[in-house]
Amino acid sequence: MTTNIFKFLLPLNRFTLAARVLRLKALAPSMPMPMPLTKRRVLSQCALLGALLGAVLGPQLGQAQLRVDVTGLGVTLIPLNMNAFRDEPSAGQKISTIVQADLERAGQFKLTSTALTLDETSRPDFAALRARVMENFVSGSVTPLADGRFDVRFRLWDLMKSQDLGGASYAVSPGDLRRSAHQISDFIYEKLTGVKGIFSTRIAYVTKAKTMYHLWIADADGENAQAALSSPEPIISPSWSPDGQQLAYVSFETRKPVVYVHNVGTGKRHIVANFKGSNSAPAWAPDGQTLAVTLSRDGGSQLFSVPLSGGQANRLTQSSGIDTEPTFTPDGSAIYFVSDRGGSPQIYRMPAHGGPTQRVTFTGNYNISPAVSPDGNTLAYISRQGGQFKLYVMDLVSEKAQALSDTTRDERPSFAPNGKLIIYATQSQGREALMMVNPDNKMATRLGGKEGDIREPHWGPYAKPN
Repeated sequence: MTTNIFKFLLPLNRFTLAARVLRLKALAPSMPMPMPLTKRRVLSQCALLGALLGAVLGPQLGQAQLRVDVTGLGVTLIPLNMNAFRDEPSAGQKISTIVQADLERAGQFKLTSTALTLDETSRPDFAALRARVMENFVSGSVTPLADGRFDVRFRLWDLMKSQDLGGASYAVSPGDLRRSAHQISDFIYEKLTGVKGIFSTRIAYVTKAKTMYHLWIADADGENAQAALSSPEPIISPSWSPDGQQLAYVSFETRKPVVYVHNVGTGKRHIVANFKGSNSAPAWAPDGQTLAVTLSRDGGSQLFSVPLSGGQANRLTQSSGIDTEPTFTPDGSAIYFVSDRGGSPQIYRMPAHGGPTQRVTFTGNYNISPAVSPDGNTLAYISRQGGQFKLYVMDLVSEKAQALSDTTRDERPSFAPNGKLIIYATQSQGREALMMVNPDNKMATRLGGKEGDIREPHWGPYAKPN
């Protein structure tokens, strides 16, 4: 019977550990209980599903893609014209192309390339360009320096107002050229929208390629990925610290799920939760001093808070169901989480230190993976509707919910730090994909990223000033 359970669940292996636990628990009453399995055998058969069975059965188990494909509703976009930056081929990176791709992914701009030969030192002929139905224009240059670095410069113009909107210059090493392009994108985005840009931030995600799992830290476009951890055992649930210096995640390298905190600068890490049973689903409190985690040490899967330094865990929930996937509100006053206490997985809210719970989702019988927008007004989550797993958002004031994606195997949404974009993992056109969507207009783009089974992205915060 164990083999049949694995065959039944294997096609669903994109879903989070929490979702798998809840799904198997729902199946369990109608199925004969499987014979005891060793952790090693289970994990070798189906990595994450092995831990799932352990949580449910308790004692029985111990190069850059710069083409941007955009889909979405017809909307009014901010027009922006760009020409290639002068001498950018000398750097081996097309800075202007990276900037254009960034802004197109934001879902708020209509980008047009021009054949003009202007750079940041050239004052445009405003009347002539307005006659060509151009409203905003950016140009720049990339100049090699004697010390091996490059001087990257740009300037942005409002052609309708005949106004210089400013620019900047960055002296960067070859390894920081992409970062300078993202900084230019941030400048342009903020000037033309009034909202801080997010292109210089980072994301984390996990891939499984053949027998290896990799935790990647990448630019916000999915490119320039660097491996923070590689393991033949599963890695799940990466979560950025509020200061962007650390990642919490779950690793199975000791043949059981253990919560680690990993300094992304030094590579050093330490164990935060390694209690009896399963330790999973870490989420940072906004103060950066504690984690909310799911522990099964007391016989069921419940929420606890654990100090960053490790040590005594404080129980937050007291239900007979599975409580998991916590996420804090931006002000740290409350936690959204998933529970099947009512019979099916739904999203609930409670005070951050425990207490009375309030059910949040009522449409559909399977809602998981909550993520709260930085302003606290919107909830993103995954809802199963008609057998399809789709990204939804809910206005927490009106309680109105809507689907954002046209894909059917979505998982784990995460908001950009300005709240204007959401990243999630899915399958699109038969391929694993990282996707980015603008919740205001549903315009979605596929990001770059490493090959393999892509899972559980999480968007990092703005970098703290030095």
